Amino acid sequence: MKKRNLALTIFLLSGAASFAQPPAVVKQYIELYRDLAIEEMKRTGVPAAITLAQGIHETDAGRSKLVIKSNNHFGIKCKTGWKGESVSHDDDARGECFRKYNDPMDSYRDHSDFLKARSHYAFLFLLDPTDYEGWCYGLKKAGYATNPKYSQILIKLIKEYGLQDYTLVALGRKEIFDDKNSIVKIIEPEEKREVIFEKKEQNYPKTVFKINQTNVVFVTKGTSYLAIAERYKLSLPRLFEFNDMVAAEETESDRLVYLQRKRKEGAKEFHIVEPGETLYDIAQAEGIRLESLLSYNYLREGINPSPGRNLYLKSGGKSTAEQTATGMQQAGYTTTSQNNGEWKSDSYKIHIVQLKETMYAVAKKYAVTVEAIRQWNNLQTDNLKKGQQLRINRNQNVAY
Repeated sequence: MKKRNLALTIFLLSGAASFAQPPAVVKQYIELYRDLAIEEMKRTGVPAAITLAQGIHETDAGRSKLVIKSNNHFGIKCKTGWKGESVSHDDDARGECFRKYNDPMDSYRDHSDFLKARSHYAFLFLLDPTDYEGWCYGLKKAGYATNPKYSQILIKLIKEYGLQDYTLVALGRKEIFDDKNSIVKIIEPEEKREVIFEKKEQNYPKTVFKINQTNVVFVTKGTSYLAIAERYKLSLPRLFEFNDMVAAEETESDRLVYLQRKRKEGAKEFHIVEPGETLYDIAQAEGIRLESLLSYNYLREGINPSPGRNLYLKSGGKSTAEQTATGMQQAGYTTTSQNNGEWKSDSYKIHIVQLKETMYAVAKKYAVTVEAIRQWNNLQTDNLKKGQQLRINRNQNVAY
């Protein structure tokens, strides 16, 4: 989406600050719309920090001509399929068509739905919602704006006005003290915080039953796996194989135990992720092999999908998931189709970043330059995170 407004034009001409809004005006905008951003994050997963930063920037903190006449807080143009009201506004060209809303809430909801519904933004929802830099750079790479400094502008706003706090509020990691209109405390230290969700109670039969045409039994915490295997005349290794698990003595919680190999496809098209569900939980609940679930959605083990996300249970949904993976690769992210540590076609390998590992250390390890790694992975900074995947080419002249 191509967009520019008055504040952006000033930035490009002056090369000074990334935004020109007076702090008091920005703070007033935040107070007015923070709750909308938080609710939208809970509804769709778009980080509240990102929503607020875009709203501040796109509207010149609520003062732009476009927002005044249209309640359009995110500069979304009419595009194909828009059936609502519209206004004419000069942007990349004179008299362009922009969406008009009756209320700011409608604009905020449409912004979330706009990002959620388009495949080239889908990779963003695989990021940790607290990774605001990843979201900022991802929005730019996915084509949300043409300004080369768009990512930096959003990051600066988030840092300067503490917008990350509102993402943490939406996640339940911080609280707002309404009397003072400010965030007052962290509920628990983020690095030590254990989120516990109450899963929906299921009334499973007490005898063998079927899920996705596969025999399964529900057992309580502390049940011996050997006892289950002997009762249903299975070898213990086969029981663990059927349930995508490593050997264990007894069940750590109430759970489903399959007595047959699960199917490669689910009984329905997709599964909507519930709060607290892991990929393994979903594979068990739907009676589908974990490897199939990962493959259909271009995911890897250990990733906990965001609540509300649709996970494909059949290969028919793979085309949409494939678009997600393509979008990730175009934006500089890697997928599970690339095997960790193996040279692909004698041209490149994937390096998994270790704890406290620096870009310089990675470059030195493979005898390449830091600049080459940045180029191959479309990186804007040298900041790395544990578990991040980096493409390393054999030949520094090989383009990504």
